[in-house]
Order: sequence, then structure tokens, then C-alpha cells
Amino acid sequence: MARLARTPLLAAAAGAAAAVLGAGLGELTAAVVAPASSPFAAIGGALIDAAPTWAKDLAIAWFGTADKIALLIGIGVVLVAVAIGAGVLEWRRAPWGSVVLGAVGVAGAVVAVTRTDAGTLSWAPAAVAGVTAAIAVRLLVRMLPRPASAHAESARPESKRPESADAKAIAAESEPLPGASRRAFLAWSGGAAVVGVLAAIGGSAMRAGSAAVTVVRDALRLPAPAVPAPAVPAAAELGISGLAPVITPNADFYRIDTALVIPQIDPADWRLRIHGMVEQEVVLRWDELLELPLVESATTLCCVSNEVGGGLIGNAMWLGYPVRDLLARARPLADADMVLSRSIDGFSASSPIEVLTDDRNSLLAIGMNGEPLPARHGFPARLVVPGLYGYVSATKWVTELEVTRFDRANAYWTDRGWSERGPIKLQSRIDVPRRGRTIDAGDTVIAGVAWQQHTGIAGVEVQIDEGAWMPADLATAISDDTWVQWSLPWTTASGEHRVRCRAISATGEVQTGDRQGVIPDGATGWHEVRVTVS
Repeated sequence: MARLARTPLLAAAAGAAAAVLGAGLGELTAAVVAPASSPFAAIGGALIDAAPTWAKDLAIAWFGTADKIALLIGIGVVLVAVAIGAGVLEWRRAPWGSVVLGAVGVAGAVVAVTRTDAGTLSWAPAAVAGVTAAIAVRLLVRMLPRPASAHAESARPESKRPESADAKAIAAESEPLPGASRRAFLAWSGGAAVVGVLAAIGGSAMRAGSAAVTVVRDALRLPAPAVPAPAVPAAAELGISGLAPVITPNADFYRIDTALVIPQIDPADWRLRIHGMVEQEVVLRWDELLELPLVESATTLCCVSNEVGGGLIGNAMWLGYPVRDLLARARPLADADMVLSRSIDGFSASSPIEVLTDDRNSLLAIGMNGEPLPARHGFPARLVVPGLYGYVSATKWVTELEVTRFDRANAYWTDRGWSERGPIKLQSRIDVPRRGRTIDAGDTVIAGVAWQQHTGIAGVEVQIDEGAWMPADLATAISDDTWVQWSLPWTTASGEHRVRCRAISATGEVQTGDRQGVIPDGATGWHEVRVTVS
């Protein structure tokens, strides 16, 4: 009886092992036939698209740029929980446990083929995962003794044998089959899990080295800009420890998007289609783009999900071709007021057409800080638009520009409750001293950054405790399209102190202290840190 009492735990282990095996083989299959349709990516992408706005904001607030890792871990935890239940169900009511795991695979396949970037074999990885898991749980659970309840039900239906006869049959059938010892079961289930893990690692390695695109990008030499950016002034960088650098390194640049698997696009296959309310549809190829007179420009990008004082912002030197010149080729109709940009993975953004056709450096960018765009930042091409939050402008892996109207089309995030236009709000941030830090009494410095892209910053003021607002010293701005560093000397006294900052724009606007969350068009309020001085 002790052996039988432990059997549900072994059945649960069988379900978990079957799920790991299925998921691993599904990921390996995806790497071979459909990299963008791994079971985890397909299900995760569907969850991202279906999640309400508050859930997305919560994920970004909790996990920041690790939100995708958190989602994948969450999917894995739920999958294992379902598989554990399926293992026990298979033991008690075969074949329903294997049916459950097979149904999960079917659901994943359906989700994969309905994704925007679905290919011919997008269904295959999830199908392989589901079929493998269903067969594995069936075989593993058959190695275990059946529960008495299952035997009793099968023994009683129509015949009315004496209870003692049923009990004898149950006792006999509940013994393990020859060779189905616990050691053998653990070996088979453990082996299944190990194979699944190795298959997943192999699939991940194959995708990471899917090498054609990686090799092409690494070998690419960008053309020199026809219009180079002015040199970054030496006085733009204050050189204060802990202060965000004026140019954000590519490896440190924030990443917020909806792609769980980073698209791998061979530039030779890339096309940009400009269509919609235009006189002439235009299709641009990669080799044609490289031959155009490219422009270099420093621009700060900011995510609309950036809370007051947050880090979802970065400044880079971009290389690309002006979007206004691309649109001029297509000749938009007079009543068009929006350009809907689309990514290869289905994301879309709605940009006011006047922002893309005025004198600002709105670029179809191919370079970032002197190198080809990193894959995670949109290689081979993305949009960079000064003055707009990324959700209405910064489309990565861009393949389409549809000229249209706001009253005719919605973008990805506007369908989910965000405003259709997202102009950058005037903001500032304290980087030094850090929130919650203890510093020594004496001379120190307060420093940070301020921004309102395509408007510019005229000043920053700092308030210590409830004192008067004091003007900070501004570094030299690269341009109105970038953030600017600022600093203020501070002679500290022991105790707890509250430090606030507010920016003043080039037009004279003073940053509001009214607190507003990120929905529907960006956060407002003064950034505040509390500092302990010893």
C-alpha cells in the first residue's frame, strides 16, 4: 500500500517529464523549420496580444526589460502545472491525461498559424510538442500500478461479482507489471526530461547561431553618411559617476517590444512597401537603401511605459534615410493624416504624417552608434522619430508604411486603450544620488538628465526638502532631439532629505508636478528621491 500511495506523485512526475520532452522537441523542431513559431513564442505572443493594458503595464513595472523572460518563465510554470495534472489524470482516467496534453499541442498549433508572421510550417513545432507529450505520458504512466478506484469501476459495471472477488482482482492488478519497477520508471522519466532539456538547448543554440543573418550583419559595413551629425560637444558629458552617459551604448539601450523571438531578416530578402493613400506605390530594397544619401542624427527614444524617473529611455547616434523623402516618392494624398508602420512580426504604430514630413530627422534607420542595428533593436531597418513615444513611432523590423487616416485605421497599442498620438512629455530625472542611498555629509552633487525631444531643454531646477527651487547647471545639449545632462553642487547636512527636480522647456513650459500614470499617453510628475546623509 505504501508503494501505491506514492504512485500519484510518480504519475505527476511522468506528466512533468512528458511536458519537458515535448516542449524540448517542439523548440528543436522550431529551430529547424519555423524559428518564429516555437511553442513558447507562439503562446507567449498570443498572451501578449490578448493581455489587457493593465497587465502589460504591470509586467513592465515589475520586470522592466526582463518582462519577456518573466513571461516565458510563467508559461513554463503553467505548462508544468498542467502536465502534472495530466499525469495524475492519465493514471486515474486513462487516456484523458494524454488527451489533455495533445489538446495543448493542438491549441498551440492553432495559435501559431493565426499569427501575423505565420509560415507554411508554423503549426509543426507545437504539434510535435503536443504529440510527443501525449505519447510520453501514456507510456510512462503505463509503467505504474493502476489505482484501485479505476479497477473497481471497470470490475463492477455489469457483473455483480462478490466484493471479495473484486478486491482480489484489484490487489492483483495493482502490483507493478514485471520490469516496471520504480527504478526503471525513474530512469525512463528522467531520461525523457534530460532529452527534452538537451533538445531545447540545441534548438536555442541553433536559433542563436541561425547564423546566416548574424554573419551578414557582422560582415556589413555601413556606408558613410552623406550628411554626418555634428560632433558631440565635449561639454555634453559632465563625467559624473552614476550619471547616465549622454550616448547610451547599444548593449545598455532599453528594449520594449512585442517580439518574444527576435525576427531574423536577411537584408537581401528585406523590402519596405509604401502604399495606401498615395499616388505611386513604392517598394524599396536593401541594396537601393544603401545607395541613398544617408543622414546621421542623434535622437533620444523613450517608451511611453516609462514611469517618472524610469530607465526606459536612451540616446543613440542613428544612421538612416529621411522618411519624408521616402514619402515624397509615393506622393501622399492631401487628406492623409497618418502613416501606419508595420513590423514583420505584426506590430504596428500610428504616426501623424506631419511629424514624418517636417524638418525633424525622422529616419528609416539602419545604423546605431556606428554599427548596423543590433537584431534586438530592429535589424535590418527600423523607424526613429524625434518627439514621439516609441509606441507610435519606433517600429522595429519595419516592412510597411501605409499612408492612411486616423479615422480609418488603428495601430497595435491604440487598439488597446492608448492614445492615437503620443507626443513626448517634458520630463527630468535624478540619477545622482540614487534613491535610498546613504551618503556622507559634506560637498556632493545632484545630477540627472532632462528631455523633451524636438523641443529642447532651457533649464532644470532642483528643490531640496521644502526649500526654494534652485537652477541647475546644464551641460551642452547635442540638439533639441536629445536629452541633456544637468548638475547642482550640494553641501549636505546629516539627516533625511528629499530631492526633487523639474525641467523647463525651450518654449518656457515648466514641467508639471501633477502625477499621472503612463496610460494613456505617458507619465507626468516631478521625480523625487529620498537620501540619507550620515
